[in-house]
Amino acid sequence: MFDLGGRVVVVTGGNGGIGLGLARGVAKAGADVAIWARNEEKNAKAEKELEELGAKVLSLRCDVSEPVQIEKAVADTVKALGRIDVCFANAGFGHMASSLKITPEQWRQVTSVDLDGAFFTFREVAKHMVERGGGGKLIGIGSIGEIYGMPRQAAYSASKGALGGMVRSLAVEFSRHDIQVNLIQPGWIETDATGPLLEWEAMDKTIRHRTPASRWGTPEDFEGIAVYLSSDASRFHTGDTIRIDGGYAVF
Repeated sequence: MFDLGGRVVVVTGGNGGIGLGLARGVAKAGADVAIWARNEEKNAKAEKELEELGAKVLSLRCDVSEPVQIEKAVADTVKALGRIDVCFANAGFGHMASSLKITPEQWRQVTSVDLDGAFFTFREVAKHMVERGGGGKLIGIGSIGEIYGMPRQAAYSASKGALGGMVRSLAVEFSRHDIQVNLIQPGWIETDATGPLLEWEAMDKTIRHRTPASRWGTPEDFEGIAVYLSSDASRFHTGDTIRIDGGYAVF
């Protein structure tokens, strides 16, 4: 049921953090993996790690804020790996700035990756899936910032909130093509991006106290959900938000 052998999975921003956790999960389940991300050095390191798990891996430099680069990445992935069965739109960018001072350029720098990038990634991958037939999986990566106020993060929270609505709309629109569209909503996760918060003793203590699991999440916590949403086990599961947060949102 959870065997992903013969499937090709794209993970944008898959060279670190949650994205690499998703990629590890599907690689362990037998999938071939394509990483699309901007940092070529990190891409190469992630590619080597995934290959050691037995996966066939392709890493491509791709900035998802540029639709033309997404189009090329789809074409290059299909050429190298034969098809795309699953796509995780994980690439994200955050910019802390006062809402009284943030510039239009700073606002769009965030939304162009976190929202526009996810939509155009899904659009181009879905075109391929519809053309080849046989269905597919599209999974967005949201944030509990969609639920809770995050000061100085209005652009990020707005993007993630809109992403949830977009996922539900696409789930309805693409169901006729047997394409399932879902959203993973992470809580507080240990990544390079959250490193400064981990080092902030008061913040670290607050998050651990506020989370029923009494710890931060790790990229490894996303391996299982990546496999489930990529597999036939989730073929009737669409338009949903699945929260991976150690119980933070319900406590």
